[in-house]
Amino acid sequence: MDIKQQEYKINHFKIKGFRRLFDIDLPMQPFMVIIGVNGAGKTSLLDAFSLLSASAAGNLNTKLSQLGGVVNILTRGKSERIEFSIDMEIPGHKPLEYELCLAPQGTGYSIAMEKLEQKQQSHSTPFMHINSSGHNICYFDTDKKKIVHVDWEHNYLETSLSQVPKMFRQPEELRRILATAVKYHTLDVGPNAPVRLPQQMKPATGPGINGEDLVPYLYYLRETSKDRFEVITDSLKAAFPDFEELGFPPVASGMLTVTWKDKNFSKPLYLNELSEGSLRFLWLASLLQSSALSAVTMIDEPDVSLHPKLMHILAELMREASTRTQLIVATHSDRFVRFVKPEELTIFNLEENGATSIIQANSLDLEKWLSEYRLDELWTMGYLE
Repeated sequence: MDIKQQEYKINHFKIKGFRRLFDIDLPMQPFMVIIGVNGAGKTSLLDAFSLLSASAAGNLNTKLSQLGGVVNILTRGKSERIEFSIDMEIPGHKPLEYELCLAPQGTGYSIAMEKLEQKQQSHSTPFMHINSSGHNICYFDTDKKKIVHVDWEHNYLETSLSQVPKMFRQPEELRRILATAVKYHTLDVGPNAPVRLPQQMKPATGPGINGEDLVPYLYYLRETSKDRFEVITDSLKAAFPDFEELGFPPVASGMLTVTWKDKNFSKPLYLNELSEGSLRFLWLASLLQSSALSAVTMIDEPDVSLHPKLMHILAELMREASTRTQLIVATHSDRFVRFVKPEELTIFNLEENGATSIIQANSLDLEKWLSEYRLDELWTMGYLE
């Protein structure tokens, strides 16, 4: 979905009590690049949004278990609960605001508070879609047209947002946007990684989190969306001057692989023969061309094993993709930052008390500095801290 035509997008994401993110208010942009020293909270931000996403999809308990439980992710010695707050832009209306508070309870956790509300133009009190506290679960019933208590079996370890019946269009969009957010890690390119192996021919709208659908997805693009396929191959030609084309030879019944034609060799290379950088760039370029990207897409350290010369191309691919998804990228690469604009860059710093603070690069007085230095040089020099 093109964000330029999309009615709704996330404006702010506030976090309290999550690891080093003791109290931050992050303005959300279409394309956000997050930098900072090790341990400053970049990955924690992606984990926090992933947890919020899981809660909207009814997978809060599972995700918390993966993270080690609420106690393990609280800001150590500084917080007794985790609070999330998010607001979504509604053109022509006040933003839709969602709050969620998690607290330890025995060896587990409780949902201490959950609200979904929208301030009204002509009323002093907000319109409540969800208003829950502990086991007191209330929501607006669109059939009865009033706030009601649940009269059905409610799982108190999962959010009301993931369980209440169909709401009005705007809160439904918030539920969809949060529940479908996806976080991508550095692609596994080991000898037996899915991306290096032949893959089954099947419908695919993306390359998969682990590259498990890269082959059928690229084949599907070539057959049904040649313009997107050409963007990928043109990007490969710009990144690798000796690259000529991709092929799709069958290797068994219903199985395909991808070949990489290099002008220096008479026979093409197979995926299992490609370098780590080549394979990761192919996966990233393919991912960023997917028309099925979620409304919020997170990518952690996309620069791993990529040659510095590829960063400019990658930044342009991401910038284009951000017209179809809100893209959050965490990186350590100063060479990648070289091709980022100040309004796209957020710096995570560590305060003396160990908590994270954030600075948006475009809030700094950079005009004079940028006349003499690049953005990556200012970061390396420590000016952005």
